[in-house]
Amino acid sequence: MAASPAPSPETEKEQPQRPVGPGPVRLGLSGKLLLLTVLFVMLAEVLIYVPSIATFRLNWLNDRLAAAHTAALVLDAAPSGMVPESLARQILASVGAHGVAMKMGHQRRLLAVSDMPPHVNHEIDMRDMPWHRAIADAFVTLLCSDDDAMRVVGPAPMGGDFLEIVMDEKPLRQAMIRFSTNILLLSLLISGITAMLVYLALHYLLVRPMRRITANMMAFRADPENSSRIISVSKRRDEIGLAETELASMQADLSSMLQQKSRLAALGLAVSKINHDLRNLLTSASLFSEGLTMVPDPRVQRFAPKLMRALERAIAFCESTLSYGRAQEPPPDREETALEPIVAEVRDTLELADDRIGWITAIERDLMVDADPDQLLRILLNLARNAVQALETRAPNDPSRDQVRITGRREGAVVVVEVSDTGPGFPAKAREHLFKPFQSSARTGGTGLGLVIAGELVRAHGGEIGLVEGTIGATFQFTIPDRAVDLEAHRPARARA
Repeated sequence: MAASPAPSPETEKEQPQRPVGPGPVRLGLSGKLLLLTVLFVMLAEVLIYVPSIATFRLNWLNDRLAAAHTAALVLDAAPSGMVPESLARQILASVGAHGVAMKMGHQRRLLAVSDMPPHVNHEIDMRDMPWHRAIADAFVTLLCSDDDAMRVVGPAPMGGDFLEIVMDEKPLRQAMIRFSTNILLLSLLISGITAMLVYLALHYLLVRPMRRITANMMAFRADPENSSRIISVSKRRDEIGLAETELASMQADLSSMLQQKSRLAALGLAVSKINHDLRNLLTSASLFSEGLTMVPDPRVQRFAPKLMRALERAIAFCESTLSYGRAQEPPPDREETALEPIVAEVRDTLELADDRIGWITAIERDLMVDADPDQLLRILLNLARNAVQALETRAPNDPSRDQVRITGRREGAVVVVEVSDTGPGFPAKAREHLFKPFQSSARTGGTGLGLVIAGELVRAHGGEIGLVEGTIGATFQFTIPDRAVDLEAHRPARARA
């Protein structure tokens, strides 16, 4: 038979992948629990049965020795030869023995005898019977044949050394079998009742909650963005209740995260559609604005350069719109930049009127920042716009009450800038998500991305940004450290000098 050709890589790719998962469940958790309960109860019954059967055998033999003790008293009290043979047989039959003998001193006296067996198979000394030997002898008796005979030795009356009887093992074996059967039936009954009670208790305490949690996890996996699939927490205070609470918290976080990612994906798709046309429109507006530089009007000559710079910056922003979420912001092109002109440009961009919102700056004279000018402008513009939007919620505005304040100072090799407002501030819940996209817009007018962008640009400069506690309104402080001096780069220049 010719060997079949090996499948090609293309064929393997076309074949659908079978889902890998657990096989069919043959025995559920409830069935395993019931089976283990029955097994453990039966094991406990076996451990009880072993000493019980040994004790039953010892009691049975002690009863026969007690009967032989009474018979010995009767036979010994009668004059020698005065006990009729028929009475002796009746006495031996009541004891269940073939013969009864008693040793006193050096004399061994046969009190009665009838139909003695040809030989004795087992000898049992009841005067010294350790527990392990009693257990072993009990199982030996269960396994012996009905024709075996045994010699049982026990304490003798009237100061004798010992009393011995010879009897068949069949009655003892049959009694032990009946006892074992009763124990087995009782064990099965107890095992069934105990297993059912334990099963029902554990089923309601463990199995049903685990099934509920498992079913909820499967339903949540099918649609994790559906918040209605989050498990409802019960009122239990044990480990199951704790597991439900933690699962509900994890599902809520996961659902929120997936909804946020879906929103970001939808936003990226929408932006990608308008990015091309918007960039073309801005480019056309930039070309048209170049013609304004030829107009001799002083006001046009004053605002035309600002308009050109704003359009160029808008085109650059449009080209990098999709960088957020797909890649990080480009690394800053740092240079020594004066902070005060950047702050003035932020105010002009926001077009603030002095009669509406107050604008206060407190910047050290000739303060220079080692930063990317465009990115520094974006940081201040986002923070200042958020402040203005917060103040506009209290319209009509009063410049003596509604103010935006920007301060800047140098602390060693670090420049510290603060942007504050006298608005309503952030609620406590919003403070936990200030620098997360779409979650920090607790104030009317916010988009939820301004702080995210500002934080990313500040961290790109190696600085830190955060909300200052204990201030009126909201105050954001960010730092931009100077770059470390590269001594190796300056060493050749010093050598040439």
